[in-house]
Amino acid sequence: MNELDVVGVRVEMPSNQPIVLPREVGGDRYLPIWIGPGEATAIAFAQQGMAPARPLTHDLFKDVLEAVGQELTEVRITDLREGVFYAELVFASGVEVSARPSDAIALALRTGTPIYGSDGVLDDAGIAIPDEQEDEVEKFREFLDQISPEDFGTNNSQ
Repeated sequence: MNELDVVGVRVEMPSNQPIVLPREVGGDRYLPIWIGPGEATAIAFAQQGMAPARPLTHDLFKDVLEAVGQELTEVRITDLREGVFYAELVFASGVEVSARPSDAIALALRTGTPIYGSDGVLDDAGIAIPDEQEDEVEKFREFLDQISPEDFGTNNSQ
């Protein structure tokens, strides 16, 4: 397993489909994952430190975990089958729960939980961006700073 940090979310053109972009910590691979607009909004809110007036689903899940005394210790992106990514939520009690990566990432960002990607997933779907292309990544980060969660709309969740 390789630790990942989340660069951000963006809308891929021309499909107008949001993606989340985790990056390998200490490496040069990025893992673009297509997600739904609701999850894109949830991830963007968490990254921007925005708190909605009423809790979103991921905020509620975090609050429930705290209320029942469960600690989320890690999120793992474990598999890629037929173009679909799979993830697991791992709790301090040892319990593991299957989840969509978008939901798992949104929850991890709210709880400060580390995110990991399996070697196999990164080998199959990771995109290496060498240091000389870091300028493009910086442009992407600047783009992310200029968008808001409302740019993603709220139709069609994956």
